[in-house]
Amino acid sequence: MRVTLASLLFTLLIAVSGMAKSKTVKPSAQHRPAAEAKAKRPPKERAVSTHHTVMIAGQPLAYTATAGTIILRNDKNQPTAEMFYIAYTKDGVRHLSRRPVTFSYNGGPGAASALVDFGGFGPRKIVWPQPGNPLAVRPPYQMEPNPDTLLASTDLVFVDAVGTGYSRILSPKGTPKMFYGVRQDANAFTQFIERYISKYHRWNSPKFLLGESYGTTRSAVLAQELIQHGIYLNGVILCSTVLNFPTITFAPGDDLPFILYLPSYAAAAWYHHRLHPEPASLPALVQKAEAFAAGPYATALFQGSALTAAQRQTVARELAALTGLPASLCLKADLRVSLRLFRRRVLGSADAATGRYDARYTLDELQPLLPINGFTSAGATSSAIMGALTASFNDYVERHLHYTSQRHYTQLSYKVNSEWNWKYNPPVQRLLGGGSMFLNVAPALARAMGNDPGMQLMLNNGYFDMATPFFATEYTLRHTTLPKGAWHRITMDYYHCGHMLYLNPKALPVLCRNINQFIEQASRPE
Repeated sequence: MRVTLASLLFTLLIAVSGMAKSKTVKPSAQHRPAAEAKAKRPPKERAVSTHHTVMIAGQPLAYTATAGTIILRNDKNQPTAEMFYIAYTKDGVRHLSRRPVTFSYNGGPGAASALVDFGGFGPRKIVWPQPGNPLAVRPPYQMEPNPDTLLASTDLVFVDAVGTGYSRILSPKGTPKMFYGVRQDANAFTQFIERYISKYHRWNSPKFLLGESYGTTRSAVLAQELIQHGIYLNGVILCSTVLNFPTITFAPGDDLPFILYLPSYAAAAWYHHRLHPEPASLPALVQKAEAFAAGPYATALFQGSALTAAQRQTVARELAALTGLPASLCLKADLRVSLRLFRRRVLGSADAATGRYDARYTLDELQPLLPINGFTSAGATSSAIMGALTASFNDYVERHLHYTSQRHYTQLSYKVNSEWNWKYNPPVQRLLGGGSMFLNVAPALARAMGNDPGMQLMLNNGYFDMATPFFATEYTLRHTTLPKGAWHRITMDYYHCGHMLYLNPKALPVLCRNINQFIEQASRPE
């Protein structure tokens, strides 16, 4: 009988498997209770503190860094999740009620808070790879003290959402459905903040929220939730804001995103020297693009197929002058240049594309002949910074903060993102008795400002941000029913950077100075 190699290997595997099974020793009855007791042992909160100094404006500031976890519980006091945080608190503060505390986080959904911490707001920062320097993306990476840190004006608590960083669900009582959603996520952060200010005696401290990207969406809902729990806020700081998602989603038949993205297109084209003649002032160019977008361009798109050929030619020429794209391409796109099309063509060919998160970064197209860019590329911005972030942050937490874990620190969780429950009815919509077909949390932020009339709002925007365009933020606020007199409580600033505002080392000092001044002003007793 002929024995094939495959059958021989299969027989061998069965034999080895049998041998392995025969050597398996089941735990004895006397060992079983101890093992079961260990498995049922309730999780404990953990905190590791270290002491450091950072130079700010030429003066040393001594602070304590605490890396730890806080356990979340259900209404039966059963543990459902643990949330990881890194807190930086100024040493020697006698009256905690005079020292602000800021809770900060990133977005995603599914992103940990390392970017906003180690990116530029915490007391240490990464030296980020800059556009045009491909060799800077390889290790080793540089870390350095951050003289611009927000620790100058406030204690900082960087929080990882459940499912990101070291934050995790605790079974059997915790489930993804309890945390992976707009309202569910806000409830988790509300409980975390309540536990933190109780544990560290910060109930009477001035309080701030600082969120980036989806973290701004979270802040709108979270602010309203906290106020309902009696936790009033001095201020909410939004970086790269998205409150109304249809403003950034290119849905068929919806012309709004084409209008709101146009000023960002103009800014990116200016950065890459694609405009002729080249405008001397970026703010003046942006103002011109906004006027055209909200005026003649919006009017032309509203007419749809009723637009005459001559009118189409006029609009196409103006689009070309603002975006650096050929007028013929604008006509071919029916005057509606999608973000994907702009990023691939603004550099003058389809061989390279700009970053979505930061248009200053560029990357060669792996599959330039495809009608749309291939998904084999991580994107220009992510390709430039993720290596530095992952390696530097893990090294920092282990060697400088002395926090170790057997679990992997999850910078980006695609599981959290893919399972996210986007259903949310804002307060005003619920009062009207209707449901919401799309995510718009601006009414929640407006309600928070109405219920907390002392709360200040700060919005920070990057000119080269192609993920959350600044004109969409302006549009959203102007189309939200804010409380009477609320506009004098709102500050908006713009920077020469992208979605991650701190990636530009020239913009970071100005950004942090503005935020520090905002916190100091909003913390002053009247």
